[in-house]
Amino acid sequence: MKTRYLALLLFLSIDVIFAEISLFIAKSIGINSVHTEFSYLVWPFIVIFSFYILKIYNILWEFSNIAEMLHIFPAAALATGVMFLAQASLRLKMEYKSYFVLFCLITVFAFISRMMYKQIVSNSSLVNSKSSQAEHTLVGNVMVIGAGSAGSIVINELSVRPEYSECKIKCAIDDNPYLKGNYISGVKIIGGREKIVSAAKKYDISTIIFAIPNCNNQERSKILNICQQTGCDVKLLPSVCKLYSQKEFSNLSSIIRNVEIEDLLGRDVIDVNSNTLLDYIKDKVVLVTGGGGTIGSELCRQIALNNPKQLIIFDIYENNAYAIQNELKFNFPNLELITLIGSVRDSKRLDYVFSTYRPQLVYHAAAHKHVPLMEDSPNEAVKNNIFGTLKTAQCADRYGAEKMVLISSDKAVNPTNIMGASKRICEMIIQTCNKHSKTDFVAVRFGNVLGSNGSVIPLFKKQIKHGGPVTVTDPNIIRYFMTIPEAVSLVLEAGANAKGGEIFVLDMGKPVKILELAENLIRLSGFTPYKDIDIVFTGLRPGEKLYEELLMSEEGLTATENKLIHICRPIDIDEDLFYKKLEEMKAVMYDENADIRQIVKNIVPNYTLDVNSEH
Repeated sequence: MKTRYLALLLFLSIDVIFAEISLFIAKSIGINSVHTEFSYLVWPFIVIFSFYILKIYNILWEFSNIAEMLHIFPAAALATGVMFLAQASLRLKMEYKSYFVLFCLITVFAFISRMMYKQIVSNSSLVNSKSSQAEHTLVGNVMVIGAGSAGSIVINELSVRPEYSECKIKCAIDDNPYLKGNYISGVKIIGGREKIVSAAKKYDISTIIFAIPNCNNQERSKILNICQQTGCDVKLLPSVCKLYSQKEFSNLSSIIRNVEIEDLLGRDVIDVNSNTLLDYIKDKVVLVTGGGGTIGSELCRQIALNNPKQLIIFDIYENNAYAIQNELKFNFPNLELITLIGSVRDSKRLDYVFSTYRPQLVYHAAAHKHVPLMEDSPNEAVKNNIFGTLKTAQCADRYGAEKMVLISSDKAVNPTNIMGASKRICEMIIQTCNKHSKTDFVAVRFGNVLGSNGSVIPLFKKQIKHGGPVTVTDPNIIRYFMTIPEAVSLVLEAGANAKGGEIFVLDMGKPVKILELAENLIRLSGFTPYKDIDIVFTGLRPGEKLYEELLMSEEGLTATENKLIHICRPIDIDEDLFYKKLEEMKAVMYDENADIRQIVKNIVPNYTLDVNSEH
């Protein structure tokens, strides 16, 4: 952005100087004006005003083409006309041919100054990017998808810059039927998305650049999935706001990025009211348990953006806590940050943290979440997830926290594994605590998070890196997915809007087949599924089911202001019996020979102990 302001200041200065020079030249060649002093005073401001009105200063001249250069003519004509009206209104006389000369001179000067700027910036960019050209320069035949302003910039960049001389733009794609057959800098728009596959083959395309930065996620997903069928290397332009904030905007190859798997999900990102979050978090003491984990660390990042009074990271794993601590200290030097090591299973440690720092907002992200590992260690899931949540909730109540938000899971719905069942009990704890406390207790339930520790995406990437095979448990297994920022946005909005006792559920769109996810990831890595990288089916793991649910049959949904966030109706719980069962569980959870699963099932009747026998 600083570069853009400097360029604007440069052009304003140049236009003022050339306006004065144009008057001087007009006088020098024998065209005299009676009121020369008035002209010298007013003419530069008229030029700037006219150029501003016709948005000459809004054009990115380093990426301009002849069509944008022609915009100077009407701007110069407007300036001349305004000058004439100004003189006439004050009954000042100037020879009529003076206006024509001024029009010609200011047009030529504006055109030359913009062309010189374009050339200087281009040469400078070439020098600055030489060190990275070997890595970034695009080569081969290219197809550009999108014939709007962003697509035009891409085409102009690749057409005029010498560093892209080995890159040949063969065609452009746009769904607007009125653009078909038109040209951008000599590149023909051949049609809509239906032409992508055939054009890639016809023109021997090696790279496709998706240049519609403001395209919604659903449409982008559809188009990118078509691009995947071509076998070409697919690149993306970032959003327009990111595009204009790039320091090296002139170096296109440093801006475009590879397609990521989340680009193919086809669901729009949750729109969170940032002002609401700012008002809710600002000047509050906030505690994040499990603050070094995937969700916990992103919670810390987004909370830090909203100016808390103090942020407390609490985690058992010191390496994760240390990493997020250093990141936040670097990015938010004025943030009052406290990093504490400890376990939510440790009552005394929790009591010390709450009594010392008195957190007003508590985000409870500490949990064991790995399904197969918890099947092998069910007692640990009980100790950490269930009783860690209970102890945290009791401290939140005891020390007067305003709100506590539990991070739950779609695996808590009709659970088929101990991890999911433990999370369902956590939700029950939250809802029962809310009935007897001034603290508002809520839970947030969502599906799998892309890229989180232990998720399938990092596993698939590692397997692809080693040449395969990629392992999928079952060809029909499906899952809901969301990005890490989305998950955290939901958690924060739930906390901001919670009244107490709710379980917030995200409308996560259509579920994704894990097999298709694996195939797309292989293609994104530049390989062909089953040919370059094989896919092997290993069978469902203990506690795993073919599909996940977000809602139990007895739960209903209530809409919220955010159309993608819903609240499920609480299920009535016999509290006396519930806490009696928890005490029974507590008495045996340190006994590895005890059947802890059966006690869990007594609390969660719809917990299925052996899912694989059903599927």
